[in-house]
Amino acid sequence: MNSVYNVIIRPIVSERTFDQMGDNKYTFEVAGDAAKQEIASAVEQIFNVKVVKVNTMWVKPKNKRVRYAQGKTRRWKKAIVTLAEGDTIEIFGQQVAE
Repeated sequence: MNSVYNVIIRPIVSERTFDQMGDNKYTFEVAGDAAKQEIASAVEQIFNVKVVKVNTMWVKPKNKRVRYAQGKTRRWKKAIVTLAEGDTIEIFGQQVAE
């Protein structure tokens, strides 16, 4: 990978991931060819935190239909990053309260 910003595409913020932030687990959409070590080093460099563990998974496409045309959503890679105790990542300019 060329840059750490090519590894981490965007944070995933939903109700479930927001609840996991209290346990120091943050979810990101990552590049499909990124390895766990690349993801960990990218998060450490971008957010200046210590990564303890990285779990990755592929999100399967869902069937969608618009009127008579049928298709699928895209397939993408998701990473759940566990940070060391005491480290946090600010999302939307504020820290998550437990």
